[in-house]
Amino acid sequence: MYVRHLTLRNFRNYADAELSLDVGVQVFEGANGQGKTNLVEAIGYLATLSSHRVSSDAALVRFGEKSAIVRAELAHRNRTLAIDVELQKSGANRARVGGQPVRARELSRYFTTVLFAPEDLALVRGEPQQRRDFFDSLLVTHSSRLGDVLQQYDRVLRQRNSLLRSAKSQRLDASALTTLEIWDEQLIAHGSVIIAERLALVERLVPHLQDAYESLVDDNHHPGLSMRVTALADGGRLMDDDQTGEQRGTVTLAEIESRFAERLRAARDKELERGVTLVGPHRDDVTFWLNQLPARITASHGESWSFALSLKLAAAQLVRSESRTGDPVLILDDVFAELDAARRQRLAAAIAGFEQVLITCAVLTDIPEPLRKHTIHIRAGKIIDREDASAPAELAASELAASEQQAERSDD
Repeated sequence: MYVRHLTLRNFRNYADAELSLDVGVQVFEGANGQGKTNLVEAIGYLATLSSHRVSSDAALVRFGEKSAIVRAELAHRNRTLAIDVELQKSGANRARVGGQPVRARELSRYFTTVLFAPEDLALVRGEPQQRRDFFDSLLVTHSSRLGDVLQQYDRVLRQRNSLLRSAKSQRLDASALTTLEIWDEQLIAHGSVIIAERLALVERLVPHLQDAYESLVDDNHHPGLSMRVTALADGGRLMDDDQTGEQRGTVTLAEIESRFAERLRAARDKELERGVTLVGPHRDDVTFWLNQLPARITASHGESWSFALSLKLAAAQLVRSESRTGDPVLILDDVFAELDAARRQRLAAAIAGFEQVLITCAVLTDIPEPLRKHTIHIRAGKIIDREDASAPAELAASELAASEQQAERSDD
């Protein structure tokens, strides 16, 4: 599945934009503040209903407007499909597929993207929540049903935490909380499904990660993944004795449910004391390994960058192997500038087989020449669709000066 046409209305710094795209690699070139990242952000939003840059949808609506529209015409083999989202500054967003209203979260069934941006370095060095979000988004890509499970788990978790806070403030003991066991049952039911799916996802992702990392850095640093699961025994860490980062034997859903219940019972007094749920997938984490050492602690900046990029390439390969709608749209937002010449060439080779790849850059020469064939230049929120990759050098000085002035007022 690829994007054949993109329409924006009042999205970021675009009042009205139309863009036709094709299969293969397309490069969006423009200085910071011109709007190149806004284009790929809009495409990514259609697939995930979230931005990789801001947490609030209100920031995506053009200043002074109440709503924005992102619409795409998708193509897969001989079929086309129109999907769109109307983002509201306040109130619920509305989504349509083929002109018919749908629940917004159903869009992931029709369209998939995998996006890598500099912010993704936080996957390696950031907080556990960022890693959980990444893996959960992959789960939803594979099965929209998991989106409902995740929502149900969050609802139960909020209710259970509310009850625990009330018990803490009133100094009640467990015997006075007759409804706590009801929430325990639901927490275990939904949470165990999430745990099982995450463990299975890690197992499927590891081979793709190893291939992607080796192809990118041209060396085998033994990258690995392992889950830290609070609902399981032994501190919840599923690892080999030699700490290679590879998962131990598979646990069944019934085993997870049983051990989850045991861990909840064991943590009951601490939960009442602190007024919060201490066991469950909301407190789990994924450890990234390089050469049998945790990457978060020991990896250099370059190694962390390569690991995060390899993780996204692995995700794209996994989606490609499991999707019924073909390749995901692979988006690389300002990535090549961070790589040396050798790794730029290896990344170019790694992405060559994907149906559609969208790349943003501030300096066109950062992109290997074979990838520049279809370059789209962005100037002050205007799309200049030129096939000639040398065009930016020939822009008049007055146009560049105007673009720089607009950049100071525009949000890229």
